[in-house]
Amino acid sequence: MISIPAALLTRFEECLFAHNIADTYHIHYKKWLRFYLDFCEKYLVEPTRRESLDAFMQKLKDKKQTERQQQQASHAISLYYDLIHTDEPSASLAVPPRGQFKVAEVERPKQYVNRSTPQSSAPVTVTCPNEARSPQNNLRTQPILPSASPVTSEKVRPPSGASWKLEYTRLVEEIQIRHYSPKTLKTYQQWLRQFQAFTRSKPPESLTAMDVKEFLTWLAVKRGVAASTQNQAFNALLFFYRHVLQKEFGKVEGVVRAKRRPSIPVVLSRKEIKEILSHLAPPFDLVVKLLYGCGLRLFECLNLRVQCLNFDAGVITIHDGKGKKDRTVPLPATLCAELKSQVAVVKDLHQRDLERKYAGVFLVTALEKKYPRAVKEFIWQWLFPARDLTRVPESGEYRRYHLHETQVQKAIKEAVGKTSLCKRASAHTFRHSFASHLLQANIDIRTIQELLGHSDLKTTMIYTHTVKSVTIKEAKSPLDLWTGA
Repeated sequence: MISIPAALLTRFEECLFAHNIADTYHIHYKKWLRFYLDFCEKYLVEPTRRESLDAFMQKLKDKKQTERQQQQASHAISLYYDLIHTDEPSASLAVPPRGQFKVAEVERPKQYVNRSTPQSSAPVTVTCPNEARSPQNNLRTQPILPSASPVTSEKVRPPSGASWKLEYTRLVEEIQIRHYSPKTLKTYQQWLRQFQAFTRSKPPESLTAMDVKEFLTWLAVKRGVAASTQNQAFNALLFFYRHVLQKEFGKVEGVVRAKRRPSIPVVLSRKEIKEILSHLAPPFDLVVKLLYGCGLRLFECLNLRVQCLNFDAGVITIHDGKGKKDRTVPLPATLCAELKSQVAVVKDLHQRDLERKYAGVFLVTALEKKYPRAVKEFIWQWLFPARDLTRVPESGEYRRYHLHETQVQKAIKEAVGKTSLCKRASAHTFRHSFASHLLQANIDIRTIQELLGHSDLKTTMIYTHTVKSVTIKEAKSPLDLWTGA
């Protein structure tokens, strides 16, 4: 399949905006144009002559395309004819000779889909200019069904077609310089793509605070996102403006902010946790026991290596937790036997990997360059290794990774489904249960804060709403409490 030349693609998109074609159907119009050019290339038909449209439409009928699809294709090609037969044709729109269509298509952002446009059941007539040019122009005034190409009255900005490739590269560099999590990079990239689509690929140097304000307002009003989602988008754009564009957008006033609703975490009882564990097979049952017994986040548990376990001191060391912080948690005495058995399983697997000449485990950042032999040392092996080796495309080597988060999440979901629970339980629910049960046992909340790795005590205070209060509500003087002492 050929690609549309970049200059033609840009002008065709501008033509779609000029004719008020809804954003939803831009991708379909460009698809029909690409199919048409490919048809002309394959069957040696001149793509600039309107007579070739009849042969193309007959081809669509032979391929059993629906009536709506044929109408949409006819309208798309008619717009293309109007574009290339203007009174002052641009040299950049000259269609290449047959056999030279295979020009790399420029990477363009995914256009914003306007899902708020009301869908009417009555057909909509799309009229194109210069109707009397030839008899084939009658195709441009056919009724187009709403599902094919509705017309939206919403005022939209035409795409500028500016490239953001450099900005994406700089975003990756700025994230890596600060040693942020790969998940943070992925999230910021997703928000930047949405922001680029919303601004119609506006030149980055011309972005202003008003663009951020309109985008955040659109998220809250049109998409109805949660407050945390809107705040995440705000933080991503703040980082982009400050560290990539090297400018501040200041205080964004007048933004419709999504209302933040207080939420209480789901907490499981001891009986419910035991019921879930009974439906989990190794090693997933041990993973869940560590999530609940130590209050670990899922990625913290899966990132554990053999050297993180200290059976003599009775502690587990968490390296590179949330915020790249380290901490220690007590090693549950009831899990010592199971953990030692798991270490033995890892040792046996590691020995087999060495015999197969594997390249070692994955190490974070530049540790492998600092300790070249560490990748094959036993103490650096994952506590919960993946079942299969992972092939590294760049080098062709096979390395060992840990269990993937989705595998654990899927196992927990299946186990919860086999129980009689009426609660929405996930991997993080066991961490909530850990904190709530300790608070219920009158453990000091500051101690719980340290075990959870919270920077702010306010974060830990949410668990005070998950347990029954045993404090005295009635106001009394301490002197009155001496009575009977």
